[in-house]
Amino acid sequence: MLTGPRLSIIIPCLNEGELLKQCLLDLQLLRSEGHELILVDGGSDKSYLSQLTAYLDHLVNSTPGRAHQMNQGAAIATGEILWFLHADSQIVSGIEKNITRVASKGPIWGRFDIRLSGAHPMLRIVEWMMNRRSCLSGIATGDQAIFIHRDFFRKVGGFPLQPLMEDIEISRRLKRIATPICLREKIVTSSRRWESQGIMRTILLMWMLRLGYWLGVSPDDLAKCYRNNRAD
Repeated sequence: MLTGPRLSIIIPCLNEGELLKQCLLDLQLLRSEGHELILVDGGSDKSYLSQLTAYLDHLVNSTPGRAHQMNQGAAIATGEILWFLHADSQIVSGIEKNITRVASKGPIWGRFDIRLSGAHPMLRIVEWMMNRRSCLSGIATGDQAIFIHRDFFRKVGGFPLQPLMEDIEISRRLKRIATPICLREKIVTSSRRWESQGIMRTILLMWMLRLGYWLGVSPDDLAKCYRNNRAD
C-alpha cells in the first residue's frame, strides 16, 4: 500500500534482452505496493515483448527515439512523480523511498548517483566524475534515473524531441523552475558501452559531444558524430 506519492516508472526500450527483463523483475515489489510500471517500445521483436507483458502495467508502442518514447510513456502515466529509467538499470530494493520522501514536501525533480557495473578501476573514476559534475552543474543524465514531478514535466513541455542530449536539455529547462535534488544513493547502470567502446575512447567522445552541444552544435549533427565515432 502506498504511503507517499505514486511513482510512474517509465522505461524506453529497443531489444534490450535479459538486462531489461532483470530490471523489470527488480521493480515488481514496487508494482505490488501500488506504483506504476510503463514500458515504451521503439520497435522490438514482438516475441521478445510478449515475454515481458506480465511484468508491466502498460506496454506502449512508440516512434523510435528515447525522447519520443519517454514522452509517450509520460502521456499515459497516472503517478504524481515520473521516474525515467534506462533498461539496463539495476534497482536496489527500497531506493524509491528516497524519491517519495523528498517528493512528500512538494513538487521536485532530481536524480540519483550512479555506479557503473564493471570492475575496472577507471570506471570508479568515471562514475565519481559523473556524479560530482552533475551535482555541481545541476545537469542530470539519463543513466542517473531522473525523476520529475508531473507538473514540472508539463511546464517544460516534456523531453525535447532531439536525437541526442535530450536529458541535458530538459535539465537546463527544469533548472529554471527548481534546483535539482541530488540523491546520493546509487543506481547501478551497465558499463557495457564503456567496456565495448573503450573507456578512454568513450570519455573523450562524450566530452567532445558535450562541448559541441554547449557551443551550439545541433543535436542532429552530434548524433551523426556519435554514430560515426563508435567502435564496431
